Amino acid sequence: MKAPPRLQTLVEEGLIDTVVRQLMSGKEAMVFVVRCGDETRCAKIYKEATHRSFRQAVDYTENRKVKNSRSARAMAKGSKFGRQEQEAAWQSAEVDALYRLAAAGVRVPRPFNFFDGVLLMELVTDAHGDAAPRLNDVAFTPAQALQHHATLIGEVVRMLCAGVVHGDLAEFNILLAHIPGEGDLPGVDEPVIIDLPQAVDAAGNNHAQRMLLRDVGNLRDFFGQFAPELRQTDYGPEIWSLYQAGLLSNETPLTGRFERSTADVDMAAVLREIDDARDEEAARQLRMATPAA
Repeated sequence: MKAPPRLQTLVEEGLIDTVVRQLMSGKEAMVFVVRCGDETRCAKIYKEATHRSFRQAVDYTENRKVKNSRSARAMAKGSKFGRQEQEAAWQSAEVDALYRLAAAGVRVPRPFNFFDGVLLMELVTDAHGDAAPRLNDVAFTPAQALQHHATLIGEVVRMLCAGVVHGDLAEFNILLAHIPGEGDLPGVDEPVIIDLPQAVDAAGNNHAQRMLLRDVGNLRDFFGQFAPELRQTDYGPEIWSLYQAGLLSNETPLTGRFERSTADVDMAAVLREIDDARDEEAARQLRMATPAA
């Protein structure tokens, strides 16, 4: 097919040879299957902010690091340059998360290049070499549902131990890839996590806990259709509680049960925390508004 304008630059730069077909169009990006030499990869073209349907972006970008103070001030003021920098930061967030999570052992697509708002990465495939299906397009036996749910809970833990919360994890953002077996051993199907531009810093984002609980709840609700016993589990609060206590690791055994505290809330302490947060935000806004010397 004819290369879209956003991919034509990559063709001219020699990063891709041909565009095979469009794979999907989502709320944040369009994905195309492309040929790079002898390899088939995918190219993800990020939509501009005015064309994205992904809402509440401010919750996801909270406390994201930027390259310098000038960019941070411009983004806070909402200037034209600031909007450009904010868009660049949003687009590069997935690249950063992919490298970070791959290094932590999380099964994500391998990134190859990021150029002019286009991410070149591994094409995740099924047993026939075609694009792998998303979980919502697959039916599972109870045993398969339990297995894949356990695998993904382990991936959520691995991500959190790396300081990352996906923020939009659901059956639509997970592929079922085929992993070939070694020698004469049969291959297996394993989930691969995709779509990470909204990933948040677990320690630096005030919405991280809510997002993690939602991510884990989405996994429970989806796989619970095939293995109803999963609907009674409570992995999200258990995982976050262990993380907050500094007791979470990739090897931490989980039970899927969590006993919520019934102790009285110290409202005075809560109000002090709120006042401290307001003072800190006011100081931050003052620093942003102060021109650099």
